[in-house]
Amino acid sequence: MVVIGFWSFKKVGSTKDFFVAGGKLPWWLSGISHHVSGYSGAVFVAYAAMAYTNGISIYFWWALTIAISIFAGSKIFPPAWARLRIHYSVESPMEYLEKRYNAITQQIMAWSGVVLKLFDVAAKWAAIAILLNIFTGVSLFWGIMLSGGISLIYITVGGLWADVWTDFAQFVVQIIAGIVMFIVVLKRLGSDSIFTLWDHLPESHSLPFNEPYTVWFALAFLVINFLSYNGGTWNLATRYISSPDGNTATKAARLSGILYLFWPLILFFPMWAAPILLPGLEAPNTSYALLTQELLPVGLVGLVLASMFANTMSMTSSDVNTISAVITRDILPKFTSFTEESSLKIARFVTFSFTLLTVIMATQAELFGGVFGLIISWFGALVGPIAIPMLLGLLRPFHNSGPISAIASIVGGLLTFIATKYIIDTSQVIEIASPVLISFAIYASLGLILKEGSKLGVDEIFYQSLKKDQI
Repeated sequence: MVVIGFWSFKKVGSTKDFFVAGGKLPWWLSGISHHVSGYSGAVFVAYAAMAYTNGISIYFWWALTIAISIFAGSKIFPPAWARLRIHYSVESPMEYLEKRYNAITQQIMAWSGVVLKLFDVAAKWAAIAILLNIFTGVSLFWGIMLSGGISLIYITVGGLWADVWTDFAQFVVQIIAGIVMFIVVLKRLGSDSIFTLWDHLPESHSLPFNEPYTVWFALAFLVINFLSYNGGTWNLATRYISSPDGNTATKAARLSGILYLFWPLILFFPMWAAPILLPGLEAPNTSYALLTQELLPVGLVGLVLASMFANTMSMTSSDVNTISAVITRDILPKFTSFTEESSLKIARFVTFSFTLLTVIMATQAELFGGVFGLIISWFGALVGPIAIPMLLGLLRPFHNSGPISAIASIVGGLLTFIATKYIIDTSQVIEIASPVLISFAIYASLGLILKEGSKLGVDEIFYQSLKKDQI
């Protein structure tokens, strides 16, 4: 990863190269990067526990809903993000918001996202350290310093180019490790176990929707994933912004969707088989790690650990690069001015500083107590409401929704989250879906009532330009 970072250094001559790869990201590299940036070591810990206790339902409410979301939006949002860079030279997902709404709206969304991501990335460093500790006994402190230190080097030196190429490298490792685990489990259980496995598990494990992961839960997750994977999650939007044109962005999205459709079936198979191989586990979140250690020889255990390690680093580095773009392009220019020549140095300094701060926070995780979990839940709650004005602002039917609509929709979604989580006793489905649905209702209805777009002079050129395909 460090070698890739320094190799990428010579490809970076400006902030455009550093943050959006000069708009030259090939579709296959962008698609793979989009895919692996969408999940972290949580797949091997939290999701492994869900697979152990609930069976195949995790594929239907998680992987399948992501794939459907990406396919549904592939001709709409990825091309729009690419054209924003072509027509307006944006280098961060937040940059277009000042043109679309106003500076205040942009700053509210940028600051809230940056502050919450500070805790989110720090928590991911801590999660990597826990994985390392389970496998190797390395202390949490040194696990954080190792993973954070490596990322600090390569992402600061190579920017997005380093990020996407390390994504590709870790994807290759993950494919090899995942296939090895799949084959080893098949060999242990028999080649026909793909079909007969479910006969040896509780009947509920073979159900597509299994309490508490019901059809309604999957539909709620589908809404969240549609917003997140089409650009509501900033680092995923960056993959589309970095594409040469709209068609390339669409191809990248569809590749990512295909990977989500098929790869989890192989990746999760050992997790579904774990109750047979490791019956009666008191801590199901350790199932994948224990399975790896029991079934594989030492060298291949290292390969699987490298896969988990690199996977999480990929996600954190992707977050850091995008947050640095938001700080450099959207926040700092409001307080100071700097030349084009100095902007790349500032970009690297911001990247280094933000990453270092997240690493320091991760090493002090115990002092924060439950703050990490609290902040992460709030970040998850804000993803949908923030994504509403981000994504719908790209679409012509919502051109009348302006800054008041955008800010009100975010506030309304946040208040709904607080109400359903801390005040009103509701189901998990309502808690997940209601903030986004309320945000959408506020954004759309205020746009129709206030017609801010025309009052603020949101011109037709902006919407017409999004229709053009630059090939």
